[in-house]
Amino acid sequence: MLEFFTTDLPARLAPVVEMLPEMWVALGQTLTMLGIGLSAAVLLGGPLGVLLFLVADGQSLHNRPAALVLGWLVNTVRSFPFIILLVALVPLTRVIAGTSIGPLAAAVPLSFAAIPYFARMVEQSLREVPRGVIEAAHAMGATELQIVTRVLLVEARAGLVTALTVLSISFLSYSAVAGVVGGGGIGDLAIRYGYYRFETDIMIATVAMLIVIVQVIQFTGNRIAKRIDKR
Repeated sequence: MLEFFTTDLPARLAPVVEMLPEMWVALGQTLTMLGIGLSAAVLLGGPLGVLLFLVADGQSLHNRPAALVLGWLVNTVRSFPFIILLVALVPLTRVIAGTSIGPLAAAVPLSFAAIPYFARMVEQSLREVPRGVIEAAHAMGATELQIVTRVLLVEARAGLVTALTVLSISFLSYSAVAGVVGGGGIGDLAIRYGYYRFETDIMIATVAMLIVIVQVIQFTGNRIAKRIDKR
């Protein structure tokens, strides 16, 4: 890798320039996988996290059996290393996506992994809402739906944005793993050219792309969380 900086730079960059069209395709595939996974996390993991919070001990909908069952399901999925989950879900992936390769197919196990991951993060964010705020809403006669939408989610919004930011960065690396087993994207590009063909220039370029994406996600998440945090 050091040779990249000690030899003629234009000559070293030539293969990278030639690969730009394929790199743009790989970037689009990675963003597709990430977008589908995060959408599933928000649409399904978010409500699941709220439910985990509401049925926990001491909460308004306290239900110990439901809490135990939901907690067991979430923990079970989260206990699978992603690469094993990806392989285990191949039959289901074929049913849902019609294939077991490509970014859409890789998005299926990504979504299954993201949903419980985000659910736990939502639950933790809601636990940080002051108990007195919730009790005051109950005292004023607010319904459970109103408490969730107008109190819990509003008070925890900065924490939820931070949780989504962490999830996005974590699952960016998961998407790279999915690419290794046929999911496409930046991970697939790095393995095919940077590892199998020993093209260090391509490997460095893919790593640089991932670094830029992570920095953009983190910066954007921090700015949004800071702006909406009214505490």
